[in-house]
This record gives sequence, structure tokens and C-alpha cells, in this order.
Amino acid sequence: MPAPMTINTNAVAHTPLEDAQGLAIGCFLTSVGLVFLTQLGFLTGQTAGIALLIAYPMGWPFGLVFSLINVPFYFFAYKRLGLEFTVKSVFCVTAVSLLSDQLPRFIVFERLDPIIGTLVFGVTVGLGLLACFRHKGSLGGMGVLALLVQDSTGFKAGYTQIIVDVVIFTIAMFIFPASVVAYSFLGALVLNGVIAFNHRRDRYLAP
Repeated sequence: MPAPMTINTNAVAHTPLEDAQGLAIGCFLTSVGLVFLTQLGFLTGQTAGIALLIAYPMGWPFGLVFSLINVPFYFFAYKRLGLEFTVKSVFCVTAVSLLSDQLPRFIVFERLDPIIGTLVFGVTVGLGLLACFRHKGSLGGMGVLALLVQDSTGFKAGYTQIIVDVVIFTIAMFIFPASVVAYSFLGALVLNGVIAFNHRRDRYLAP
């Protein structure tokens, strides 16, 4: 059994300016990664994956769909994690929604290798999410709902998120070519690996 995590109780909290720059960097990195993903026509898991499943076939902007899907989760976020987390999450979701739709005007690919594009997506979005988590924000979505399910039933939040991803990729198999699903799954593995290896509160220097 792993040792219990410890928090540095002598740490100094982030200032509002530090939070703002951290969240802004996180949103920018996430948006850049999503540009690579959508340029390739690939998918991912969780709420972004649901948004892409809707946006691709309908021809709708990803940012708009992603923003609308997250609206119900703000209520859950407020109930489970409080006002500060919810406000910061609304900011992050809105920023990523706008940036991911506008950045393709400035980032144009003559050629993008699917393996490289998938790796860039997984790493940049993973780092972006870590920055948001580090400053008490998020990109909303299924993670918050999974925590509520865990609180209510005892069913592990991680298991709920895995089930959601399995459903997303299963549906994708009936809509997209097998190669698209395979590359998308690789991207999701890289992304989740970045989060799993680096999201450790006991390594944080400040709350």
C-alpha cells in the first residue's frame, strides 16, 4: 500500500496573479493540443471526447459543443468542490472553447504525422490540465460527476471515468475508421499517463 500523501503546511498560497497566469498557461497548452487532435480528426476521452463525437458528424465547432456540454457540470462542481473551483473551471472551459476554435486560423499544418500529432496532443493537454489542477481549476466535465458518484455510492471515481472512456471509444468504432480509433486511444493513454505520473499533491510546494 502506498504511503499516505503529505502536504507542505508551511507553503505560501498562490496570489490571484499567480493563479491567473497558471490557468492562462494551462488553457493555452490545452487548446494547442486540441488543435493538433482536431486537425488529425482524432478523438479523446471524457467530456472533450463526447464533444468531439457530436461536433465531428454535425460539423459544429468543437469549442461551442464543449462549452455547452459542460454547463450542467458546473452545478455538480459547485456542490462538490465549492465556488472558487467552479468559477475557475468556468473560466478554463470558456477560454479553451474560444481558443480551440480560433487558434486554427494561426496554426496551419502543411503535413502532420499522426504519431507526432498524437504525442503532442497527449503531452500538451496533460501539462495544460496539470496547470489548471495546480491552480484549483479544471476543464469541468465527467471528473466532477465521477467524484459525486463516488461520494454517493462509494464507486471509485477512476472507475467511472474509465467506463465513460470505454463507452466513447466503443461508439467511435462504429463511426470512425479503426486507425482513427487506435491513434485516438494512444493519445488518451499519453494524456492519462502525464496526469497519473505528475498529479501528486504531496509534491506541491503551495496549496
